[in-house]
Amino acid sequence: MDQTANPSPGFQRNPDKVITIEPYSGTVTVRAGDTVIASSRRAKVLTESPYPRVLYIPFEDIDFDQLRKTDLSTYCPFKGDASYWSVLPAAEAGKDAMWAYEQPFDEMIEIRDHGAFYPNKVTVEAKPA
Repeated sequence: MDQTANPSPGFQRNPDKVITIEPYSGTVTVRAGDTVIASSRRAKVLTESPYPRVLYIPFEDIDFDQLRKTDLSTYCPFKGDASYWSVLPAAEAGKDAMWAYEQPFDEMIEIRDHGAFYPNKVTVEAKPA
């Protein structure tokens, strides 16, 4: 067992908060124009009221050659520190278009090594199985 516990301060302060992570049954494809940035049948759906659901794609299914890590970082008391990447084929519209929690809090460990994309910056297409 991992001895380096990293519990979420958000859940400690707000134990009634509910965030669910479930497998997405289908294929998720992310494009910038005609360029496929990611395609996966192993995506996860994160649901956190009142926000729209978010699709997280395993790093192995993301073409990191099409991305460049940026200096932006944000903090969520439930998930941890988020890192950001720009989608190069999307030019300025793709700035900070993907984020990931590289070292999430224990409660969100399922989204480690997964990236999510802003649907207003790139095309995120989810096709149910």
